[in-house]
Amino acid sequence: MKHRSYLALEGIGVTFPTPKGPFTALRDIELSIEKGEFVALIGHSGCGKSTLLNIVAGLVKPSRGVVFLDGEVVDKPGPDRAVIFQDHSLLPWLTVEENVRLAVDKVMGGKSRAERRDWVLHNLELVKMAHAAAKRPGELSGGMKQRVGIARAISMSPRVLLMDEPFGALDALTRASLQDSVMAIQAELNNTVVMITHDVDEAVLLADRVVMMTNGPAATIGEDLSVKLPRPRNRIEMADTPDYNHARHEILHFLHQRYSNPVDKAA
Repeated sequence: MKHRSYLALEGIGVTFPTPKGPFTALRDIELSIEKGEFVALIGHSGCGKSTLLNIVAGLVKPSRGVVFLDGEVVDKPGPDRAVIFQDHSLLPWLTVEENVRLAVDKVMGGKSRAERRDWVLHNLELVKMAHAAAKRPGELSGGMKQRVGIARAISMSPRVLLMDEPFGALDALTRASLQDSVMAIQAELNNTVVMITHDVDEAVLLADRVVMMTNGPAATIGEDLSVKLPRPRNRIEMADTPDYNHARHEILHFLHQRYSNPVDKAA
């Protein structure tokens, strides 16, 4: 019997019906992710990255293939897979604490109110937002809202954390601060993380592996690059290392030489 990784995508394909006939978005996706790994998905717009993430989340059913998590088939959403989108999706009429407590109540219903509150505040402390527990989203900056979104996701103790360009709408300084926070949280919790990004430097800084996707339609995995950089990682120190620059070069070569942007080609 073959070894199956903690998170295994086997033979995944997605075909959508359209008025012009079937449209194949993804084909022949084979991806094995071990427990505690941080994997970044990168590729041009339209290559199916979000569709792939949504399949792991159980929000989209593949036309072919199966997703296994710890040996069990994934075919519907569940609290064992928390998703962080670019839009934090906080409820504006609730406080920060109440927004996180919504998630905690779903997974810790058997715990006392005091225990759940302690857990909410613990997770807000992990993202450095405990001081804002009584504030409402309208009183927070974009970066602070995204920190609360991360706290809400990790408070569910998910087996896999799925992140769809979580820092894409933030300014460079806020983005760098949140990247550092995510690295610190992952080091502490040893989450299995799958993150979509368009940012090559972000992928190399955060990930153990960078999975590069070919252009759509019928996109698939073009290359799977292991990032051999020690942790903890410091962005300033790493920027001058041969391993960092090698990984960065490999990804840029893939994206801009082997698979340039199809929009640019059309132009």
